[in-house]
This record gives sequence, structure tokens and C-alpha cells, in this order.
Amino acid sequence: MTVPDDPRIRAWIDALLSTPGLTAVRDRDEAWRLHVEDSLSGLALVRSFGGPIVDVGSGGGSPGIALASALPDREVTLLEANGRKCAFLETVAASFPNVLVVNARAEEHDVDHYGVAVARALAPPPVTTEWCLPLVAPGGAALLWVGPRAEQEPVRRVAERLGGELAAAPPGFLVLRKVTPTPRGFPRRPGMAKKRPLG
Repeated sequence: MTVPDDPRIRAWIDALLSTPGLTAVRDRDEAWRLHVEDSLSGLALVRSFGGPIVDVGSGGGSPGIALASALPDREVTLLEANGRKCAFLETVAASFPNVLVVNARAEEHDVDHYGVAVARALAPPPVTTEWCLPLVAPGGAALLWVGPRAEQEPVRRVAERLGGELAAAPPGFLVLRKVTPTPRGFPRRPGMAKKRPLG
């Protein structure tokens, strides 16, 4: 994997490390590995689907910022519910013409709109699926960065209820293709995905 030689990415990592509450990592090399290299490990998957990208629960900006650097022709929305984190993202996004920051919850955002929804270290996979898949238009996909022991069957069940299907994916990822528009009744109101997971 080739990491873009982009001074904006280096500035983002420096800002991430100097802003309290955005990452538990303090070592710069480890931050680079975690927030840049790991984010770009999903680049080929993202490229395989067209359309605008939404980074759900963007937090400090990964994987969205790294993807925006590598894909300058793609619109990337950083969707984050926390206002303080959004203020940080706005500062970083000022250097990226293809990045938009939206302060909102996934359950209250655009349904059936994006080509790709991405999420990394957000919530248990079934919960993340319910937050991400409704945002994706039919023909697109939600791409989840997951641990090596992530259970697929609960995610498959949730995806099927939301108009999607679990597709083949490399280790460390779940790929959820959106097959039909989001059914009526979804997304459920804020908080329900965590309180009463579908899977």
C-alpha cells in the first residue's frame, strides 16, 4: 500500500496528537499506522464502489481524512454527532476541497444517498450496520473495519432487514452491499440501535 505524500495528512496527525480526547495514542509513528495506514487498507474496497463517501462517526477523522487525500475526485462527508469533534474536523477539512463536515447523528441523516459508508472503531458491527447501511443508495455498500473475530451472522441478519446483503471481504473488513432502498421504519430513532440491537 502506498501512502500519499500529502503534507495535509501530516498536519492532521500532528493536530490529532495535540488535541485532547481524540485519540488514546501518543506516539506519532503508532498514530500514523493506526489512523493513516489502517484507514488506507480499505482504499481498494472503497474504490470498487462509486459515488460520494460518508465516514460515519468520524471522530478525529479516520478513515475519512486519509481516504479524502487518496481520492481527491470523490466527495467525502465526515458525519459526527459530537460538536467539539466537529469543530476539530472543520479545521482539518478546510485544507480538503472534497471534504464536508456534518454535525448530525446517523439516524437523522440522508437515507439512500451515498455510494459508500465507512466506519472504523465505532460500535459493535450489528449496531454500526444499522447506522451505516440506511445511508447508502442501492448499488453501493457499507464498509466496516472490524476485528479478526467479528461475528458475521448477526451482521448478515441486520443487513437483510435494511435492504442489504453481506458480501465477500478481505480479513479485517465487512462489506455490506445495498440491494434495495431502506425499508419503512428504518433508521430507528436515535439510541435504539445500541439499546435494542437488531442482530
